[in-house]
Amino acid sequence: MKLLNQSIKYLSVSILAIVTVWAVVFYFNMLNEIKSSIDEGLENYKRIIIQNAEQDSTILTKNYFDESFFVIRKINKQQALTIKDKYLDTLLNMQDADDETPEAEPVRMLVTAFELNNQYYELKVANSMVEEDDLMKELLYDIIWLYLSLIISIVFINNLVLKKLWKPFYDLLNQLKKYSLGKSPTLPKIKTKTKEFTDLQNAVNTLLLHTIETYEQQKQFTGNASHELQTPLAIVTSKLELLFEDGNLQDKQAENIAEVMSIIEHLVRLNKSLLLLSKIENKQFLDNQSVLLNKVVQKNIGDLEEIANFKNVNLSLIESTELFVQMDSSLASVIISNLLKNAIFHNLSNGKVSVEIFENIIKISNTSKAQKLDENLIFNRFYKPNNSSKGTGLGLAIVKAISDLYGFKVSYSHNNALHCFQVEFPAT
Repeated sequence: MKLLNQSIKYLSVSILAIVTVWAVVFYFNMLNEIKSSIDEGLENYKRIIIQNAEQDSTILTKNYFDESFFVIRKINKQQALTIKDKYLDTLLNMQDADDETPEAEPVRMLVTAFELNNQYYELKVANSMVEEDDLMKELLYDIIWLYLSLIISIVFINNLVLKKLWKPFYDLLNQLKKYSLGKSPTLPKIKTKTKEFTDLQNAVNTLLLHTIETYEQQKQFTGNASHELQTPLAIVTSKLELLFEDGNLQDKQAENIAEVMSIIEHLVRLNKSLLLLSKIENKQFLDNQSVLLNKVVQKNIGDLEEIANFKNVNLSLIESTELFVQMDSSLASVIISNLLKNAIFHNLSNGKVSVEIFENIIKISNTSKAQKLDENLIFNRFYKPNNSSKGTGLGLAIVKAISDLYGFKVSYSHNNALHCFQVEFPAT
């Protein structure tokens, strides 16, 4: 969720809580104020009724509620002494203009007692609260509209004001997303007077400068290693070849030299593989383009066909569709070549290698003497299920590194005595 939307969410929840608490407090304060006002009216009405009763004794016989909203009942002195002024919320049957029959409506009632001419009476005076209830409902609706207005205002302010305030942050974020080591000419830069954003930019650029320095050092080391290691190995190989050409070697000496040359050849391949792996992990392959993997597979099958024929391995290709992938073309060739070489070299005589191209998937299957391999270790560096293997143990590790670099999914399975390696590419 975006920062802007999160701020809206938290503000909305906070304001809802504040408005809710405020509404409850406001409701009870208003209710108490309304009841106090009604109670004062009832007290005044009581005094008027008693005064009128002194002049008109027929009032003392009124024992039912009508339009005058009071009743009087004669009681004895003991009962009168026990009655204190009480204000009650109760219901009375009343009929409004829009009511067909009387309905129970809320009223505020005063229950009191008074003495007149040595006689004691209980007086009940009522006042309708219908209008007050309507008022409270209106207040509730007003509070709801107030909350909705506040939320709309917050959304508007966030999108108009806060969006502008956070613009430098999003500019810096977009620049960082597009930044690429060794390719972007300048560091991310934003125009802002906000101290926090300035500090963030300085911290990010400090980290980037350190990363660029480390990247250049690794890149230089990779280049130096390629030159400094390959050159002496080539010289040693050349010297040993001259010894062979001299022809004055005994059989045992020739065997020893051949063994040394085989070790040097292994070192050369190992050195090249490690350097390639280092370049992949340092993301030094940046020439991404749309690559047709069908052509890459066809070319590699053609290049390895002689080796496959020599090992009596049958190569087959099934193409269900054209598969385009956005990546460096040299790495596309490396990933296909390594999988094919692995399938050919670790095969049976009269075995087979099958390459299948589906939508967003390449699957390479091969026969082999070996049983199912450990899928948790198969892509580790220098992993060799068979110690007699002459490989570097880096071929599948390079495949995994390229897959991780581009977000491909590479997997291994063993079905029907076939070793299957599958590379799944993101849908385009």
